[in-house]
Amino acid sequence: MKQPPEHTNVRSDMASVKDRIDTKNWMVRIGNLVEESIAKGIYALEQEAPVLTGAPEEKVWYQVPVPEGRCGDGSEYHIYVRKGTCQKLCVFFSGGGIAINEYMAARPVNGGSVAAWLPNYYWNNLRLFTQVMNINVGITKNGADNPFDDWNFLIITYATGDMHVGDCRFPYHVVEGNAADGQKTGEEAILHFHGYKNFMAAMRIGKTLFPTADKLLIAGESAGAFAVPALAEQVVGEFYPACQDVTLFSDSAQLLYRGWKRTLRDVWHARRELWMGVSGRNVTVDWYRGVVVRKGSRFKYLYAGSIRDYLLSAFYNDVTNKVYGTDSQMQEEYYRQMKKMIVDLQNLTPDFHFFLYDWHRPLSMYKGGTIHTAVRQPEFTLRTQDDVTMAYWLYECVEGRPFDVGMQLLKG
Repeated sequence: MKQPPEHTNVRSDMASVKDRIDTKNWMVRIGNLVEESIAKGIYALEQEAPVLTGAPEEKVWYQVPVPEGRCGDGSEYHIYVRKGTCQKLCVFFSGGGIAINEYMAARPVNGGSVAAWLPNYYWNNLRLFTQVMNINVGITKNGADNPFDDWNFLIITYATGDMHVGDCRFPYHVVEGNAADGQKTGEEAILHFHGYKNFMAAMRIGKTLFPTADKLLIAGESAGAFAVPALAEQVVGEFYPACQDVTLFSDSAQLLYRGWKRTLRDVWHARRELWMGVSGRNVTVDWYRGVVVRKGSRFKYLYAGSIRDYLLSAFYNDVTNKVYGTDSQMQEEYYRQMKKMIVDLQNLTPDFHFFLYDWHRPLSMYKGGTIHTAVRQPEFTLRTQDDVTMAYWLYECVEGRPFDVGMQLLKG
């Protein structure tokens, strides 16, 4: 006897769900294998940055352990430094996601989750794989094609989910598939929002290695891009007050969220001055507004962003709709928000300058969106917008010859 159509549909739907689960499982395995293979390759080829034990050699990347530092999972923390051939210094805030609640805290990043588009929100340690994100790429790459090749660098690494400003212990419960060694599903764990203490310890080390700076670039990407306006005044005021040539540069610091003030105050326990001035959904604009009011033309101000950022649009979808994912609709909403954000930054000061880009990569994981950040990606020196590389634009702006790139992209 022929089955009713609805039974056939149910069976078909169940098969479809099973296929999606199987695909996800395979992607998790592939993603974890890729991360593991890259880490093994770094080790086997002896490409891990050496630990600094004496005076640094020029143009060699070093790893510097920070005894008082701590990653989100409680593991050891380190930074990266490189001595250049001049008295110019780049203090760079690394990115790596955020955690603003227990759900996010329980889902740190791993290769499998990234590949399968499972919810994953922040890096919680500095395992060997993370070296590829921090040095020898983009602005941190050695070579004549990088105009910052002769600069000193202090890379403030990031694995705490708090935009470098947190200072507390945050309890959460381990979920299936995210248990670390020694953990069990359901048991309580601690996320160490230790970003601010890591920042201060890193700056003390940086000041020892690079005691003076004739020119200072305070830059960051993603979560680190938010940290630039949040912490730049401390970088200058407490560590390099004599430097009169200071540039602030944020690459991709757009995430509208109504709960920023509460998160800063009650979740991350950030310093009072960081949450007192937050009044709206755009914490980057609020923080830059405060800096401009207090410092005015003392600093130069730069912002860059990808107009339909696949990753930040997914984060916006998550914090707004509780859906981790992106599509053309979310990317268009992100683009609409960017147009307003650029106007808001322009209204703070005419000295704000921009590099906007619409670069894509031919990978399905991007869901049709544009890339997320460029300053520490190969695109920094290899791709152009309006026939200009980000590397050239940034160097010219830092040297006092500012101009804008990609502004016509906002006319769509």
